[in-house]
Amino acid sequence: MATTVNLITIHEPRSAAAEAYRTLRTNLMFAAIEKPVHTLIVTSPMPEDGKSTTLANLAVTLAQSGHSTIIVDADLRRPTQHTLWGLSNEHGLSSLMLDPKLMDTPPLQSTSVAHLSVLTSGPTPPNPADLIVSAQMEAVIAALRSREDYVLFDAPPVLAVTDAPLLASKLDGLLLVIKAGTTRRDQAERARDVLARAHVRIIGVALTNAPKDNATAGY
Repeated sequence: MATTVNLITIHEPRSAAAEAYRTLRTNLMFAAIEKPVHTLIVTSPMPEDGKSTTLANLAVTLAQSGHSTIIVDADLRRPTQHTLWGLSNEHGLSSLMLDPKLMDTPPLQSTSVAHLSVLTSGPTPPNPADLIVSAQMEAVIAALRSREDYVLFDAPPVLAVTDAPLLASKLDGLLLVIKAGTTRRDQAERARDVLARAHVRIIGVALTNAPKDNATAGY
């Protein structure tokens, strides 16, 4: 059974933080009414901004609302999702990229949440950026999208490597995660500029580590 130690949407579903993730889910859906988002990349300007945990909790809320969802760990350099979910990382995205025969039965792993599965990163390749821009990546995206309602991609930080903008150009949209008290304003602005130059559709920004607002504590 997968572990879900860091996922507040599972362990404290009535908490203010869990409700914030459900609000994020709703806002993403409303933001994409005219142009629906079925494939979404979640990234951040720098490491340690909370992108992976944000993605996992967002995926839980999508699955809890009845939408079949896949988490794809596309951070082929410092993968996290297999650790968050307590899953094996022997096979995953890199396996699909290197062996097209797996496309018919991708190595998806189930979780403790109904309607939610995970495609871990798989073995670390020597050339992650080359895999991201390959035609095989487009085939993987199309195959996963045909299986489920939503496919969420966990990608490396924008300012660390080129992977996120390259991958985002193939998907419906991008969610940028910024951590209060950690992410600097200039880092957020630089990340926005990098994504704009790549013509990436930024759906919105999620602020993590924000101080609790007690004004609505009764609700």
